[in-house]
Amino acid sequence: MSTQVTTDRRTVAAPARRTRRARGANNSRAAYLLLVPAVIFLAVFVVWPMFQALILSVRGEHGGWTTANFHRMTGDTYFWPAVKYTFLLIVVILPCQLVLALAMALLLQTDMKGKGFFLYIWAIPLAISDLAAGIVWLSIFSPTGFLNSILHGLGLQQNPFPFLTTEHPVSSFLAIVVAETWRATSLVMIILLAGIQVIPKDYGEAAEVFGATAWQRLRYVTLPLLRPSLQVALILRTLAAFQVFAIVLALVGRTIPVLAEEAYYWRATLTNNYIAAAYAVIIIVISIVVTIVYLRALRVRDEQQGV
Repeated sequence: MSTQVTTDRRTVAAPARRTRRARGANNSRAAYLLLVPAVIFLAVFVVWPMFQALILSVRGEHGGWTTANFHRMTGDTYFWPAVKYTFLLIVVILPCQLVLALAMALLLQTDMKGKGFFLYIWAIPLAISDLAAGIVWLSIFSPTGFLNSILHGLGLQQNPFPFLTTEHPVSSFLAIVVAETWRATSLVMIILLAGIQVIPKDYGEAAEVFGATAWQRLRYVTLPLLRPSLQVALILRTLAAFQVFAIVLALVGRTIPVLAEEAYYWRATLTNNYIAAAYAVIIIVISIVVTIVYLRALRVRDEQQGV
């Protein structure tokens, strides 16, 4: 009798297993089909241009393969200053953006009245292009701009201060930092806000019941749970920072060179596609290396914490 019951159970369970496997296979096929448009987009607009830039960077002007383009690029007067200022901008801008975006996201999670209004105001830079943002801040920092007009109106200075000149590289650099922070912090804020909204409120309420202060709840509850969003924001903003040039171009031109601006200059002004491609390859290589370093560092940290 028991043998018959077992056989009947196996007979009933086998079609159910086949149904589950078939359903899982259909779901897998549907998932791959949904990925096809993204794969095609990346292949056409990312992978293929990268491959073209790599080929062009090692091609000679008269044909053949050569590394002369890279030698000429590294020997250019603006190359090493561009490398220096690109990394300086990343080191200064990223912490500012992360701190400001986190503060904005946390504020939007409170019960403050009018927080929807602040969300719309803070999201305005997302609708403005890089060049347009640079022109906006040029009207603020120029000698006849709004900032000098306000300072003169308050009686704090008699003559306009030249913020964006070669004589004041520090003020020019800070102007770029302010403009780029204003332009791109909104994107980081949205990423962090989305991460905060999926954190269960029970954790924070339980910590509050046990006497944790607001700072302790932020440090020991919110930030650890928000780390995946922080990782995404950090990687995306770092990669985007290597491509910043429109704001720099609008504000100071080549007074403070950056890598992407030099690539644009060699292509648009000097019409040398080979050197421009070499700059593009350098930006690609640095971006890939930085991404790998981020991912490995974050993975090691997860393994150390047993995640």
